[in-house]
Amino acid sequence: METDFLIVGQGLAGTVLSFRLMQLGQRVVVFDTPDQNKSSRVAAGLYNPITGNQMVKTWNADRLFPEIVPTYRQLEQLLGKLFLVEKKIYRPFLSIEEQNEWMGKSAEPEFQGYFEQVFQQPVYAEVNNPFGGIMLSNSGYLDIPTLLDGYQEYLLQRGSMRLEKLVEEELEFGNEYSVKYRDIKAKAIVLCNGLGAMGSKLFDAYPFAPVKGEIIDLTQSFSPEEIINRGVFRITLAKGKQRVGSTYSWHDLDEGPTDRAKNEIMEKLEKLVPETVDKIVHHRFGIRPATKDRKPILGKHPDIEGVYMFNGFGAKGVSLIPYFSKVMCAWMLAGVEPEKEVNLLRWSKT
Repeated sequence: METDFLIVGQGLAGTVLSFRLMQLGQRVVVFDTPDQNKSSRVAAGLYNPITGNQMVKTWNADRLFPEIVPTYRQLEQLLGKLFLVEKKIYRPFLSIEEQNEWMGKSAEPEFQGYFEQVFQQPVYAEVNNPFGGIMLSNSGYLDIPTLLDGYQEYLLQRGSMRLEKLVEEELEFGNEYSVKYRDIKAKAIVLCNGLGAMGSKLFDAYPFAPVKGEIIDLTQSFSPEEIINRGVFRITLAKGKQRVGSTYSWHDLDEGPTDRAKNEIMEKLEKLVPETVDKIVHHRFGIRPATKDRKPILGKHPDIEGVYMFNGFGAKGVSLIPYFSKVMCAWMLAGVEPEKEVNLLRWSKT
């Protein structure tokens, strides 16, 4: 069997990158082991243009955000499924000073298109927002499991999916095709397998700094259409449920949810929406393939032709991957090397 690209991992990175490649007329074979824990499947899938405690514009937002909705809508059309939910995000102000700062920012051109309105008075009686807040636009969330399941079915129908672990020791390089694996000859191989890449022998080391995140699905009577986000995010789901999270731990990377994270989420929720929680429905965790500088890794092996890496997207994969999958395709197909900020070569000295 001959193909153009072997893709290792069908999380969000492998899904979108292989989709891009096929759009450009390339053949792909994707290897994945769906029984293993994947950070993609337990992520909330939020995309948010104003982030962090300081409420700053997301890194590279002007390049990233124009690609988000078109990419996932194209995938919806291909698969005949709906998984992108465009939702406004309400972020309460913590002080009158913050309110005043955003009243000034609202007139600046760089923030246009990312918010709908700045409120100087409380918007919701159920939310702790005495200083008002800002209603963000160009935001929402992705139902990642529905996307991954639908895309896996699509690849299987095309004969482009192998539900098995790729054994690196069986890879051969340097024949008439750059890569040979068992019955498959390919021009290149791309590692998109998240933390699974940390055990790879194709690269000496990965600059990963894994982050464990936990989320909780619960029920409260307050069910706004908008996402509420400050300290924690709170998304209204179907059937009266809300999703709340997320924690970020660089130290506790053990498998399984923890009481510590549960208590942290519930305490922050109490500060944001001081309303009785009727029931906790699910408590889940995922370990994200983040990097030390919190930037993705677009990598090319320095010595072996046709070996690439597309990885390290962390908690913001939903917003990062659509744009950088285009950058990665331009590199692999046209030799347009990405900027140093996301290039694996930035770690060459270490």
